[in-house]
Amino acid sequence: MKGLVFVMSGPSGAGKTTIVKGVLPELEEIEFSVSYTTRPKRDEEVDGVDYFFIDEQRFKDLIKENEFLEWAEVHGHLYGTSKSYVETRLEKGINMFLDVDVKGALNIKRLVKGAVFIFVAPPSFNELKERLIKRHTEDERNMEKRIEDAKYELSQISKFDYLIVNRDLKVSEKQLESIIISEQLRVERAGEIIGKYKFYKVQEGGNS
Repeated sequence: MKGLVFVMSGPSGAGKTTIVKGVLPELEEIEFSVSYTTRPKRDEEVDGVDYFFIDEQRFKDLIKENEFLEWAEVHGHLYGTSKSYVETRLEKGINMFLDVDVKGALNIKRLVKGAVFIFVAPPSFNELKERLIKRHTEDERNMEKRIEDAKYELSQISKFDYLIVNRDLKVSEKQLESIIISEQLRVERAGEIIGKYKFYKVQEGGNS
């Protein structure tokens, strides 16, 4: 059976990546898609694990080659999801997490049938700002821009399938795990199994 795409989106600092990484060890046959970016690598990040870090020219070449499922400029840097990277794993039956901005998520919604869209929100703007300050990765100007961007992103919640308000990390992880399990058990995704039973004839007046 082909894998499912779970698209995680929400404001920077909401905790999307942290939640996903918390549930990965608990689930089978699911991976976190590694995106391409022109953003400088942070000290704690690993190339090929957190992102594929490339320069702007290489990124633009990949756009021309139609390599991206979606791409966007976010806070002055380019981010993109590799089409071939995702499709190869889906064909192997591996479920994929995509961590993308809201505009990217809405683009994917138009392109990928059956994808599941999950919005992760902070409890409040004040909480979001505190989280960004604690990360020590943004100057004041960029941080304020992220806060402004968050206002637009939060206005798009109704276009998603699920909402996780990340007040408590462990609770959020359990909620995400429940969403994944529920989606995997949906009848419309069980075509292969249903096909095995459709040849059985129910005898009229007999037991099922």
